[in-house]
Amino acid sequence: MFFASDNASPVPPQIMAALQKTNDGYASSYGADFEMDEVRRLIREIFEAPEAEVYLVATGTAANVISLATLVQPWQAICCHSTAHISVDECGSPEFYTGGAKLALIDGDDGKITPAALKTSIGTQVQGFVHSVQHGALSLTNATENGTVYSAAELKALCDIAKSHGMGTHLDGARFANSVVSTGATPAEMSWKAGIDVLSFGGTKNGLMGVEAVILFDPKLAWEFELRRKRGGHLFSKHRYLSAQMLAYLTDGLWLDLAAKANASATKLSKGILKTKGSNLLHPTQANAVFASWSRKGHRAAHEAGAKYYFWNSDENLEGPDDDLMTARLVSSWCTTDQEIDAFLALIS
Repeated sequence: MFFASDNASPVPPQIMAALQKTNDGYASSYGADFEMDEVRRLIREIFEAPEAEVYLVATGTAANVISLATLVQPWQAICCHSTAHISVDECGSPEFYTGGAKLALIDGDDGKITPAALKTSIGTQVQGFVHSVQHGALSLTNATENGTVYSAAELKALCDIAKSHGMGTHLDGARFANSVVSTGATPAEMSWKAGIDVLSFGGTKNGLMGVEAVILFDPKLAWEFELRRKRGGHLFSKHRYLSAQMLAYLTDGLWLDLAAKANASATKLSKGILKTKGSNLLHPTQANAVFASWSRKGHRAAHEAGAKYYFWNSDENLEGPDDDLMTARLVSSWCTTDQEIDAFLALIS
C-alpha cells in the first residue's frame, strides 16, 4: 500500500531488458549511440514534429531549468502557477540556471492558471521601463501539481496570450503521459499544436529508472540548449543508458500503457475514498494523484497497517477525535494493484 509517490515505483521489465541489452559491448558516447537516433525518430513521429530536436537528461529539474534558461534572459520573468514544481520543489534552480530570471507566481484553483489571471500577471510587467522585469516565458505544468489536467484547448488559450506578448512557452510534462491519457488528445495537440515551444517530457515518474526528454519544437533553440546542458553538467558520457530507457518507453506505446494503469488506479482509489463517511476530494482526480480528506480513525488504521502516503496541508497528529478530517495526497503508479487499493480502502472505511 505505497501511495507516497510514483517516483518510488520499480522499473518495468521492458526497461530493465533494454538496459541489459545496451550493456552488451561498446557504444559511442555523449548521445551518438544508435538508441538515441531511434529515440529522435520515434519522438518526431509520435509528436508529428519532424523538425523537433530531442535531448535527454537524467532529472526533471534539469529538463525544466535548462529549458527555461534557453527561453529567457536574466532580466525577464517566467510566469508560472504558485504551486509549480519550478517554484516549490526545485531549490531556486530556475533562478540559478537562468542567471536570475524572476518567477512571477500566479494563483489559481486546482493548480491551474486561468487566462484572466495570466493577463493580470503579464500586465504588471511594465515593458520598456528599466525598473521593471520584462516579459520572458510562460511555464505550465500538465498534469498539474494538484493532479488536475489542462485540456488542449486550455493550453492553447494560455499559450496564445503568452505569444501575443512575445513570450516563449514551456511545459513541465513530468506527468505528460498521464495528461495525454486523461484527455484523449494527441501528444501534438497537447504540446506544439497548443503553442508549446519546449516540452519537458517525463519518464521517471512513469516507470523509468531515471531519464527525461527535452523536446524543442523550435529547432533554432537547439544549439543553445546543447551548450547549456554541457555547461550545466548534464551531458552524460555513457548516454546509451539514458537512450535505452527512453527507447523502450516509447516502443509499442509502453509510455501510454503505463500511464493508463496509473490513472485507472487513481480513479479507483478516488471513488473508493468518496464512499467512506464524511470524506471529500480537495481537487478533481484527473491523472494519477488523489487529494482527499477522511477521518483520523481511518488514517490511524492505515498507518498502523503500514500504508505510505503524505499528509497534505493537514495536522499530522494521529492522536485525537476519530471523526476529525485529515487531508492527504496519494499517488498511484504503473504497478499499483487493485489488491493494494482494496486493502487500503478496507482500512479507512
